[in-house]
Amino acid sequence: MASIAAPLKLGSFPDDHHDHKKCVTQALRQADGICTTRGVRLTDMRRQVFALVWQSHNPVGAYEVLEGLRAGAKKVQPPTVYRALEFLLAQGLIHRIESLNAYIGCTVPGDAHAGQFLICRDCGQAAELIDQRIDAAIDQGAKSAGFYVEHPTVELEGLCAHCRSTSEANSHYE
Repeated sequence: MASIAAPLKLGSFPDDHHDHKKCVTQALRQADGICTTRGVRLTDMRRQVFALVWQSHNPVGAYEVLEGLRAGAKKVQPPTVYRALEFLLAQGLIHRIESLNAYIGCTVPGDAHAGQFLICRDCGQAAELIDQRIDAAIDQGAKSAGFYVEHPTVELEGLCAHCRSTSEANSHYE
């Protein structure tokens, strides 16, 4: 039996010292490089949609992206936003979190991987988790059932460390 690689925990919930501007700049730089390598265009509109998805570590819905574009005095229609999101998904630059009908930036664009997400029910932030053991278990279970998984996405809801510690601190006063 082949050994299963150790988990890779690549995404994280930002702490108080998180430099989000650096985070977004790095994500845009990676997106540029991936698109250039693949010979596809990261048009101005796609870049703006990408930046809006990366505006925080909270998943963002398509209509929130649309509002963000319109706030910049752009007359943009929903199909334009959906086409840009589809492009970014196809290139592996963002993920869709089905349970929230929202999108979040991919922490390791360009690397093929299944989507595994930790979603905080209090603050709404999400972190990408990449654990090859989870991928292997899903693959093995699906194969045993004669099933082919097309979109292996795992979404786990709970509390991030910050919200959990705030919740615990508040419970001492009740």
